[in-house]
Amino acid sequence: MTTDTQRVDTRHTVVRPSILYFGTPVALLSTENEDGSANLAPVSSAWALGQYVMLGLGRESHTARNLAARPELVISLPSPGLWESVERLAPLTGADPVPEGKRAVYRYEKDKFAAAGLRPLSSELVRPPRVAECPLQLEARVTAMTPGGGGLFFGVECEVLRVHAEERIVVPGTHHIDPAVWSPLIYNFRHYHGLAPEVGHGFRSETASGSRPR
Repeated sequence: MTTDTQRVDTRHTVVRPSILYFGTPVALLSTENEDGSANLAPVSSAWALGQYVMLGLGRESHTARNLAARPELVISLPSPGLWESVERLAPLTGADPVPEGKRAVYRYEKDKFAAAGLRPLSSELVRPPRVAECPLQLEARVTAMTPGGGGLFFGVECEVLRVHAEERIVVPGTHHIDPAVWSPLIYNFRHYHGLAPEVGHGFRSETASGSRPR
């Protein structure tokens, strides 16, 4: 007799994807260069817990080097309509010279904002600028950088100090982001997506239709 746990799985196959971006949000990280100018870089390894955001950064990235020396940043979250600006940033690096391991794919660019067609906006609590076109902007400070992956990357813990949100995505009269209006840009196995229509909400939701102010 075969139990449930012993049944043959005919629906799945074993695969070895080259990357595991299984639908993660895109973030644009503003950091300060040594000369005081701004660097801007896209990342797709980011998640939040309370008022902290964890980032995954490659060891050789210019952003990681900036944060090790100057631990302030802005995490700007683009909407799906900004995917082309994000993609214009993707092959660029602020490191000069370009690290040897990145030379086959990346090229140096001093003014990343201009290259992406985006505008810097002054922050209030940190030195790096926000991205004006992004509906959500998180001013933050690094609290820890932990090596991982055999030294290939850093896990970067960031404390969020201030959140800026476009008025249109905020539930009127509250500090809640309206998930019916706000849609992040999603990186899904190296393809860009927006969110699909809502299928439900969590039991702790503060923005479900019945709980919104009238």
